[in-house]
Amino acid sequence: MHQPVMLEEVLAWLQPRAGGIYLDGTIGAGGHSRAILEASGPDGRIIGLDRDAAAVAEAREQLAPFGGRALIMQAEYKDAAGVVRDVAPRGVDGALLDLGVSSMQLDRAARGFSFMAEGPLDMRMDQRESLTAADLVNRLPEQELTRILFEYGEERYARRIARAIIRRRERDPILTTLALVDVLRGTVPRPYLHGRLHFATRTFQALRIAVNRELDGLDASLRRLAGFLRPGGRLVVLSFQSLEDRVVKHTFRALAAGADAGFAVLTKRPLTPSEGESAGNPRARSAKLRVLERGEAAA
Repeated sequence: MHQPVMLEEVLAWLQPRAGGIYLDGTIGAGGHSRAILEASGPDGRIIGLDRDAAAVAEAREQLAPFGGRALIMQAEYKDAAGVVRDVAPRGVDGALLDLGVSSMQLDRAARGFSFMAEGPLDMRMDQRESLTAADLVNRLPEQELTRILFEYGEERYARRIARAIIRRRERDPILTTLALVDVLRGTVPRPYLHGRLHFATRTFQALRIAVNRELDGLDASLRRLAGFLRPGGRLVVLSFQSLEDRVVKHTFRALAAGADAGFAVLTKRPLTPSEGESAGNPRARSAKLRVLERGEAAA
């Protein structure tokens, strides 16, 4: 069963209320949105977006009991401006972003996100896109592969892994998740195979970020989402890797430093899951939550 990450903290900081309009820019299976709708009853509304058609279908099914209070669309949060202008021209009372790969995507081997199960090396969140992880692995030159693994995965053995991928694909294309894991297993030093983090984590993260362009325009998107907030509204962001969290931190600080809109960062340091949640939900372990508020006096 899908477990929304840091649900209690999200609700405590978002503060949903009756009659409020809230944007969930990465609705996934709808767990956070369900709780927001329940907390904002009887007439609070959710505008839910996701680039993944399967997530949209699942969220619509899960939130069907709320009827017209939940508007769910296949769209990327980076394209939220047009949706909000049409649906909530006066802005929203709060917004949530749960960044990164969802449990639903990881659990479906056919999507190719997981290094724990055999599946096609895909990793597309929006399957209308054409570029897959297999395309990157089998077509990119060594230098570009190295850059992606180092920059997006912070992988210390990026160059070694890129060279091994080139050697393997010269014999046979690398088309499945476990075929790539096999390359990694035979490439990284033995101690790395038994570290706290699975040895394939950083490589898979890097390829996923590259395929889905997850960091492209994140700063600009956060600024636009902040701009949608009504006075007193809050933007809550959950990130799961340091690259995204760094962007969120710096963007929030920059917005708070600007005098015009009256923004304030409410989380001096990122909040993290409780020990109990981390033990019960492994996906939550790396989560960091940050909150930005638009001042009551903001125009």
